[in-house]
Amino acid sequence: MSVKAQQNVHPQSTTYEWPTDELVKAKLDKWQDQKFGIIIHWGLYAVPGIIESWSICNEDWIERDSSSNYNDYKNWYWGLKKDFNPVKFDPDQWAKAGKDAGMKYVVFTTKHHDGFNMFDTKQSDFKISSGPFANNPKANVAKFVFEAFRKNDFMIGAYFSKPDWHSENYWWPKYATPDRNTNYDIRKFPWRWNKFKEFTYNQISELMHDYGSMDILWLDGGWVRPLETVNEEVRSWGAAIPNWSQDIDMPRIADMARTAQPGLLIVDRTVHGPYENYQTPEQKIPENQLDHPWESCLTLANNWGYVPNDQFKSSAKIIHTLIEVVAKGGSLLLGIGPKPDGTLSDTAIVRLKEIGKWVKVNGNALYNTRTTPYYQENNIYFTKNKTGKLKYALVCLEEKSVMPATIQWKTNLPAKGTKMKWLQTGETVKWIIANGVVNVKLPKKLSKHTVAYPALAFSFASAGL
Repeated sequence: MSVKAQQNVHPQSTTYEWPTDELVKAKLDKWQDQKFGIIIHWGLYAVPGIIESWSICNEDWIERDSSSNYNDYKNWYWGLKKDFNPVKFDPDQWAKAGKDAGMKYVVFTTKHHDGFNMFDTKQSDFKISSGPFANNPKANVAKFVFEAFRKNDFMIGAYFSKPDWHSENYWWPKYATPDRNTNYDIRKFPWRWNKFKEFTYNQISELMHDYGSMDILWLDGGWVRPLETVNEEVRSWGAAIPNWSQDIDMPRIADMARTAQPGLLIVDRTVHGPYENYQTPEQKIPENQLDHPWESCLTLANNWGYVPNDQFKSSAKIIHTLIEVVAKGGSLLLGIGPKPDGTLSDTAIVRLKEIGKWVKVNGNALYNTRTTPYYQENNIYFTKNKTGKLKYALVCLEEKSVMPATIQWKTNLPAKGTKMKWLQTGETVKWIIANGVVNVKLPKKLSKHTVAYPALAFSFASAGL
């Protein structure tokens, strides 16, 4: 099976509505301080090492072996349950790798669109805890993932797919499955849709009541939404949107979830309104700075889940991306897929350590910062601390290039007489303003040498906005 360029990525909502609940606003402000998170896709798709869930969806952009039978393929895929036995499952390794990278929050896939549950739901037997892994002490996978990251002071997020292609109340076996949507007319069979709504409510209730303190409910599958919220952008996703509402009653779900988890952030992706507390542009960074909460969800390699021989991005590329995202007012949620045995690949661990080595000494320019109006000049990005009194200049350096002798910028002028520090070492650097241009002289040990750092960060007291 091969898949064309993935067309199911979620675009960014066109509007944003600020929350009114004081507890949610406080949680949102805390989340905006974190800046860097990890999203972990892990499920049946890890066993053969293929794209998560989408290979069982019957849409034009998805290709399978031309000799295969579609129903046979779906049955083979769902039958992977009998082969998924992650005997080396090590959530502590995952949490340590995330912490080593400087990450501050986690989003874990409790259920993707294929309907396979990575937690011990009582609503279905299609779950990790009823297959060959059932007798393992860590069979209730999500519980141990959340615990491992919670011990490392991460904010905790549960990814949950609103569509469930394994549920007979979403894809009814009576009919063929032409695309990602329900394969029956909800208007004609409201009783079946009501069963699915109750199933969804009960599963989310389990996550909110039985898995400890939660900070984020991250809901994927934005085509499951009230019909009145469907616009031309949604219709451009590559699948026909039916003429009936796939409304799962978010007000009821949100009320239950926030009663159990006061202040919970809810991210109903692309369904703008009171249940999309921050936006989630996927595999891209917004062109301009935004003044409301958002995160770019991007992959460390080319795929969300584990794929053998995947191509990983360089640590410098991820660091540059993190800098740009933060300067534009967002957070970076970096996607990693564990292997089918339950461990992270050696390459992923190495990349995360490399990223963390830089973040550890330069994190003050990222964490707990907010935007400044003049946020970019060429390869230099700017942030400020929450009081606005201290600014940071982050210079992205091209890999294997020669270090310049000076760094220059025109905006974000330092206050007269202020000391400017190079965060990497804490040492003071010399600077002057000449003809309205800030000139920062780099330490001699850096000048004219091949770049040894992916980026340089400087702090200084601000002379203005």
